[in-house]
Amino acid sequence: MLTISGISKVFSGRPLFENVSLQVNREDRIGLVGPNGAGKSTLFKLILRDDVPDEGEVSLQRGVVVGFLPQESAPAGDETVLELAMAISEEMVALQRALKFGADGQGEGSEDYHFARSRFDELGGFQLESKAKKIMAGLGFRERDSSRLCRELSGGWVMRAHLARLLVQEPDLLMLDEPTNHLDLEALLWFQEYLKDYPGAILMISHDREFLNQLVSGIFEIRQQKLFQYKGNYDAYLVQREAAEIQQLAAYKNQQREIAHLMDFVVRFRAKNTKAAQAQSKLKQIERMEKIEAPASEEKTISFSFPQPQRSGLKVVSLENIHQAYGKNVVYAGMNFVAERGQRIVLVGPNGAGKSTLLKILAGVVEIQSGVRTLGHNVKEGYFAQYRGDTLKPDRTVLEEGNDTPQRVTEQLVRTILGSFLFRGDDVFKKVKVLSGGEKSRLALVKLLLDPPNLLLMDEPTTHLDMASIDSLIGALKQYEGTLIFISHDVYFIRQIATHVIHVNAGKLTNYAGDYQYFLDKTSQVSGRAALTSAGQPPLAPEAPSPRAPQPPVPARTKEQKRLEAEQRQAKSRERKVLQERVTQLEKDIGKLEQRQTQLTADLEKPETYEKPGAAVAINRELSQVMDDIQRTTADWESAASVLTDYDRSVSPSITR
Repeated sequence: MLTISGISKVFSGRPLFENVSLQVNREDRIGLVGPNGAGKSTLFKLILRDDVPDEGEVSLQRGVVVGFLPQESAPAGDETVLELAMAISEEMVALQRALKFGADGQGEGSEDYHFARSRFDELGGFQLESKAKKIMAGLGFRERDSSRLCRELSGGWVMRAHLARLLVQEPDLLMLDEPTNHLDLEALLWFQEYLKDYPGAILMISHDREFLNQLVSGIFEIRQQKLFQYKGNYDAYLVQREAAEIQQLAAYKNQQREIAHLMDFVVRFRAKNTKAAQAQSKLKQIERMEKIEAPASEEKTISFSFPQPQRSGLKVVSLENIHQAYGKNVVYAGMNFVAERGQRIVLVGPNGAGKSTLLKILAGVVEIQSGVRTLGHNVKEGYFAQYRGDTLKPDRTVLEEGNDTPQRVTEQLVRTILGSFLFRGDDVFKKVKVLSGGEKSRLALVKLLLDPPNLLLMDEPTTHLDMASIDSLIGALKQYEGTLIFISHDVYFIRQIATHVIHVNAGKLTNYAGDYQYFLDKTSQVSGRAALTSAGQPPLAPEAPSPRAPQPPVPARTKEQKRLEAEQRQAKSRERKVLQERVTQLEKDIGKLEQRQTQLTADLEKPETYEKPGAAVAINRELSQVMDDIQRTTADWESAASVLTDYDRSVSPSITR
């Protein structure tokens, strides 16, 4: 279907590709990955003929239809949302215009109108309309949105309309550049399921791991001006890449040892007449070698410690009897909400349910129409909207903005954190006014994390971040000791961060006191019961006790029976003691590790640490190991505590009898 043969491309004097080849077949599901600036979008331009390679060839099989969703800025005009979703060809667009002209009362009886209607029907236009409306509903559009003009929509909703058009069109090759950026969680999950049955091939750029894991069967990675191909989803790619890098590193070291050995001979004997010819031969042998490059893997997530906020009271923020409406659209009527210190809450729910409104009410950035918002003792809130560029000073450099924080932090720490969010090298000297929207958003995120409030409210914080930066953000938020309430469509991010889930729907808040998987398990159980009820089967209810025949009296226990029962209780008590000691020891281990983490964090904040060569690196390395140990030990503690709880439940009848 698509064949790329030996292409090379230089952009702004920097080689992006050297002799790259690939092939995409029908029904392939391929994820294109690589660090920002590696050339992913340029490769898409070459496939779409928007650019040409310096060498090599890009060829498509005859008759193959390609559909492309850009990352940003798709066009929008005077067409309605439904018309755009059905604009699968130039002819279909022309027919829709002709029918719209007639429907406006300016020519329904004309021959042109009848021809257009007949041709529209012949091309399956009326069936297409039904399909378009179903897809639009899945992507979050309401019925009344069908007739809205696209130019009235925000950029994100225009992108959804174009995505609907591509799904209606069903091109043979669907090319998607960060397709999940403009979707909320509900729409993303629908879109993910829809693509699983997509009839054509898919080639996508995405930084959403869960999305890639669910959909792709192969990964193309751009690295070191080459294209590396891996089978399987994103997780499988990570395993294969690590194994390949280990193998490449071993081969590189072996070759370097061989070169060093040959060069040693050359240096020692090139001046001796009897050995000069041999020395020259070995030098040519080195020159003829096909040199193995050292693996230059993407930087691992940098381990560093963010400043921590002042401790708040237990009850951080509460809402009582909140009423909020936009015109006739009532979002909340009598809504109540409470968040406590240390909770990490994700807000989920369908588009338009009021998640962003709730976040803004909690942040105090919208005026409450009715009800009471109460902040707890010593609470300082901070709100991170999707776009915060206006809070930055345009004539400052990136580094100057990063250093402008009330917290006492070193420039070294600021540079490290900026680097982990893609501001590397000379990028820190760029003026804010020349940054892109995504760069401004990342810089605002860095500033917020350098001086975090103890109530952090975040709306889609992973937008514009690559995978390494998302890992850095996850690491920071796992260290964060305040209260976090956030909205995200990145399932991987939600799974890593959220400890509580609040489902927002139709003005109602449903609290799930567990992580995202707990929420999925609970909602699937409810869905299962609802499905049984709707199928005509009543929901499960406790069975009524059946009548029982009179039972003979229980004989009194003998002394031997009492002795055996006492021995059983003692044995179970010993078993429980062993389990309890295991739980207690793990709690002590976690306490020691957390104390060490606190000490290392304090050391990193001391200016003298950076005066000793290698000290900061060593502390960071130990801090990373301690954090891993805390995570592992905590998992062991949870497992041991669960075993102890299950044991108590299993023996409770015999203990309490």
